[in-house]
Amino acid sequence: KSLAPVVQKRFGRLIMELGGNNAMIVTPEANMKLAVKSIVFSAVGTSGQRCTSLRRLIVHNSIKKGLLEKVVTAYATIKPGDPFSEDTLMGPMINKQAIDKMQEVLTYCRTNGHIVHGGEVVGDTYVNPAVVELTKPDPIVQQETFAPILYVIGYESLDEAIEIQNNVPQGLSSCIFTDNLQEAERFIGANGSDCGIVNINIGPSGAEIGGAFGGEKDTGGGRESGSDAWKQYMKRSTVTVNYGSDLPLAQGVKFDI
Repeated sequence: KSLAPVVQKRFGRLIMELGGNNAMIVTPEANMKLAVKSIVFSAVGTSGQRCTSLRRLIVHNSIKKGLLEKVVTAYATIKPGDPFSEDTLMGPMINKQAIDKMQEVLTYCRTNGHIVHGGEVVGDTYVNPAVVELTKPDPIVQQETFAPILYVIGYESLDEAIEIQNNVPQGLSSCIFTDNLQEAERFIGANGSDCGIVNINIGPSGAEIGGAFGGEKDTGGGRESGSDAWKQYMKRSTVTVNYGSDLPLAQGVKFDI
């Protein structure tokens, strides 16, 4: 917000890569096996230290308990370790400050009555990924903690789920898991996700290559990669060439002298 007016004073263009508080909506018509695999990869990959990491899991109340059990069970199999080992799915945190921040947030969640699964510190640089089952609405979901913390939120209607997803300052990546075409179309439509990246049956991270990468709202705007990215760096001119001896005018205007 401080940078934008500085650049605008010289009529410059901005591409800012800022926060990403990304969500996944899982409906009753989703492929649950595919959803669980995508949840774990998106939330745990890169130790949750990725701008497109999954932060919020928005699940229909009718399937919430069963899906939560599957995710917690999958998390229990993940042992953080050497990222150069082929058997390692989750590497270290970037530094001690990141670990301290994660623990601070988890302590807040426990103090406020939420149910926390995992999240323990393992050695100096490793942590276990955490799942936080929210027992009530909480402003903690408005902020992006750059760590493997996944908030689980229930919903009743698709409209409610989309409202929950969009009700954060950030707008980078989003996704919905459903085999219902109408639900998918609703999500990608004008009244659906308000993010720059909208995915169907794939997580918020991992499918960015080649696409126009970037987000809306506090994520900053502008796009990297994709078909239009070059336009940010170029001066555009509209060129009209008249090869005739007449002067054709638009909208049928007549101007004879």
